[in-house]
Amino acid sequence: MPYWSFGFQQCRWGYKNVSALENVVARYRKAQIPLEVMFTDIDYMDGYKDFTLDPINFPLDKMRKFVDSLHRNGQKYVVILDPGISVNNTYGTYLRGMKDDIFIKYDGAPYQGDVWPGPVYFPDFLNPLCPTFWANEIKIFRHLIPFDGLWIDMNEFSNFLQIPLISSSRLENPPYHINNSGMHTPLNQNTIPASALHFNNITEYNAHNLNGFLECKATNAALVKETGKRPFVLSRSTFVGAGKHVAHWTGDNAATWNDIGYSIPSILNFGIFGFSMVGSDICGFIGNTTEELCRRWTQLGAFYPYARNHYNKSSIPHELYVWDSVASTARKVLGLRYRLLPYYYTLNYEAHKTGIPIMRPVFFSFPQDTTTYKIDSQFLIGRGMMVSPVLQSETFYVDAYFPAGNWFDLFNYSNSLMVHRGKYLTLDAPPDHINVHLREGNILAMQGEAMTTKEARKTPFHVLVALCRHGDSTGEVFLDDGEELEMGGDGGMWSLVKFYGRVVGDKVIVGSQVLNGEFALSQKWIIDKVTFVGMKGRAERVKGYELIIIKPEGNQNENSIAVNIFGNGPFVTIEILGISFLIGDEFKLEMTVIK
Repeated sequence: MPYWSFGFQQCRWGYKNVSALENVVARYRKAQIPLEVMFTDIDYMDGYKDFTLDPINFPLDKMRKFVDSLHRNGQKYVVILDPGISVNNTYGTYLRGMKDDIFIKYDGAPYQGDVWPGPVYFPDFLNPLCPTFWANEIKIFRHLIPFDGLWIDMNEFSNFLQIPLISSSRLENPPYHINNSGMHTPLNQNTIPASALHFNNITEYNAHNLNGFLECKATNAALVKETGKRPFVLSRSTFVGAGKHVAHWTGDNAATWNDIGYSIPSILNFGIFGFSMVGSDICGFIGNTTEELCRRWTQLGAFYPYARNHYNKSSIPHELYVWDSVASTARKVLGLRYRLLPYYYTLNYEAHKTGIPIMRPVFFSFPQDTTTYKIDSQFLIGRGMMVSPVLQSETFYVDAYFPAGNWFDLFNYSNSLMVHRGKYLTLDAPPDHINVHLREGNILAMQGEAMTTKEARKTPFHVLVALCRHGDSTGEVFLDDGEELEMGGDGGMWSLVKFYGRVVGDKVIVGSQVLNGEFALSQKWIIDKVTFVGMKGRAERVKGYELIIIKPEGNQNENSIAVNIFGNGPFVTIEILGISFLIGDEFKLEMTVIK
């Protein structure tokens, strides 16, 4: 996934015109809430036809002006596409599809279903000509509107037309009946008949689960060909292996406390299925949310790998600026998310290389602790960042399980938890707060808060070292331009910085090792702050310190450095400010605390 896709995103089925889009963007900016991506649902289309614009409500000139303004602000634009192609002799996409003969067949002719535009034919992505057709339509449309990503929906394929079941067909009425839709509905329910034929006479019965996957693959390839950049594609329908090509959201959830809770195991499961970039519609898609539910969901959703607020046209508005309390909590939690963007992006790189998900069950890092096996109301980001949300109404505390170790509050480093054996702890969770903790042994490279990922990437790095009682602390940050096709490929423009830290008596040490540092050096990114948490002792007993910069030599004005030592518990927090290390250069510093 590209770097920008980890920014906060906004969508609604029901933005009626360009002015509505402009108003949403302006209100986010006025509220000082980060907004990276603006979506449009099917509202933008002319008669719900793919690759078209409504000439009245979304005219081309106004849309170009709107998208240009997003790009000037460092923001992105994503549009929806549905697979059903309107049967319409004045519609270029339909005519080109008929000419290329790329539609799914039934009784020797293109199968006609019914979706938003009315009668439709469905592209057959098993047909070797279909990806070329699809890529050409994307190219034509993108030359009209320079969108940055695509959202492919209804791609199971979904079909509003309910045709009678042919009871004598072993495909449409097989001897083994699955519990379709959880209600034993026929296989044809709201989809293409099982006896429809794909290319080379492959039946829909055998190909159904591949429809979405093959559209994912074709859409990804089309954007690569058109832009030459790492694409962003968001898909509803998926299959094994689709995580290589697309992000996923968990579909049409509801604005209920049950569904905020369900979102966590849903995302965790998809991570295990091979999808690293997954999220649920924040505040709920169907039904009316409440201020309290939206506030708690915003706190949780800020830490999903994929963070998007999305809702139905019949629901009350719930953009993050609608309620003051939600706006306030959004600034707080998205502020932390944007500081953590380098960490999320590094986990994205790790997922690309190894398949391990960004958002993980607690047992992933603590398999020896059997209590973690049943936890589905908390999760880890990476190996050591624990998120413990409130998932019930009128609740101002959370009973959270912590495996053994020292854990540090990422909103206030002085708040720490010492856990000798894994146990449940009751944590305060006032209305504006979610508990997020970093475990000892981890090092994070963070950047500053900003309204867009582009601006956040211009800020200095802050290295946070959670010292470990037994052994080294480690962490890493992967750096590239955020959209090069291959992450960490041979000869690519990228850098990988690996950090280490330790405590030896009254001395703390942190340093780095850099792989392929030329790219990071070319960007002139610097580290201007290092923070240690987890050194045992009391701040009032510290009489002084001795700081030694071992590397880099000779380019650091030590007179500019300031050290703060504070804490109100069993641990001392040490801040080293005013340094100016190029992150692409290896560094090492040592500090001895004098007591």
